[in-house]
Amino acid sequence: MRLTWVQPEDLLPHEIAASRDEGRDVDAIAEKWSAAGGDLTAPVSGASATPASPRLRALATRLLDEADALLAAGSTEEPEELADVRSTWPATWSLPAGPAYDRVHGAWLGRAVGCLLGKPVEKIPRHGIREILTATGRWPLRDWFTAQGLPADVAARWPWNRRSAPTSLAENIHGMPEDDDLNFALLALRVLETHGRDFTSADVAQAWLDWLPGGRVFTAERVAYRNLLLGLAPPATARRHNPFREWIGAQIRTDVYGWVNPGRPDLAAELAWRDATVSHVRAGVYGAIWVAAMAAAATVASEVDEVLDAGESVLPPGSRFAATVREARALGARHDDWETVVDELYARHGHLHWVHARNNAALVAAALAYGRGELERSICAVVSGGWDTDSTGATVGAVTGALTGASALPARWVAPLRGRLASSIAGFDGIGFDELARRTLALAHPAGTDAAARESRGGVAATQGRTT
Repeated sequence: MRLTWVQPEDLLPHEIAASRDEGRDVDAIAEKWSAAGGDLTAPVSGASATPASPRLRALATRLLDEADALLAAGSTEEPEELADVRSTWPATWSLPAGPAYDRVHGAWLGRAVGCLLGKPVEKIPRHGIREILTATGRWPLRDWFTAQGLPADVAARWPWNRRSAPTSLAENIHGMPEDDDLNFALLALRVLETHGRDFTSADVAQAWLDWLPGGRVFTAERVAYRNLLLGLAPPATARRHNPFREWIGAQIRTDVYGWVNPGRPDLAAELAWRDATVSHVRAGVYGAIWVAAMAAAATVASEVDEVLDAGESVLPPGSRFAATVREARALGARHDDWETVVDELYARHGHLHWVHARNNAALVAAALAYGRGELERSICAVVSGGWDTDSTGATVGAVTGALTGASALPARWVAPLRGRLASSIAGFDGIGFDELARRTLALAHPAGTDAAARESRGGVAATQGRTT
């Protein structure tokens, strides 16, 4: 057995890259590791080919401690306190409240469709995706991926995602298979049903331990899970030996917080913040509140620009994350040639790991602007762009599915789901999307009531007291 995403020798190269991206000087740490014979190449899939010796592993642990000691608090441009982030938000919101069942149902279905489309090509680079599609006569992407007609040499060069291919190709889809992009949405629903809107980061962490198998979490979530087992509590769980703190993990967890706060991106973002800080900081958290705010708008808005506006409104305006999504949105809106858009995104963000938050958020923002709210155009664009294909597909599908509504979604995309999804989370395996929509809508009723208004007025102080 080879454990991934947690071994010190695997984490250290990622930490060096993360620290440099965040502006810290870790050259001395890198030199110590290299001089001892350590590999500075970060493993793509969580683990290097050969486990380190006990001597190297002990050194990696000490060097991770050194890197942790360099971690600085948030800056004015990239704050780490909710009160500082919230101080820039609008005082009022012009979005309507009260979503229809059809819109919430569409959000769940769209999230599943986009995720499922991206599952078989997760980890395959953009040019590999294009070669597969060209070889099977499906370029540009407009339908499910298939192995039928795929030449053997192309298949060998670009193998499907091992876990996903048996359940996510056109010829073998029979309902929505399990995926962490849906598992976390289910878990958010359970947290809200169990604890209500006053849940804490500790409640989220306990839900992970109670309901989420450790083998179903990856990158920052796996590190935070390990830190919980070591006895740390949030937000410390996001910081110890966690080079994935600004990756995409929290960004995939927060749609439900938006769906239960229709027309209130601020309330959605506050809930998302409590969840995200279990495992992430700064850009990793900003991605979570961005998605939650877009989800809050998507079930009530009439066009995608309203959704993108809502997402941007909760971001720290001077942060790199905010600049990234603004620039990407402008690119997607300006060009009709999607490949031109993606070329530019790769030129700007191609140095980041394929699971980082910023590059994937850029792809999501560009695809939403380019797709103009239409599900097929949007999810096919974002998945063909590469990087974290199932996660970006899920986010884009959730937004466009909510804008469209379940009853108007194309049958060829929705029918293969068979109205249900699989999950290893107890009580959810085989659940119908219709039931999920009803349960979500039931939780959305308090939005706009006196209770929600009190949370809006006093929630920041209360939340900070609970989670920090």
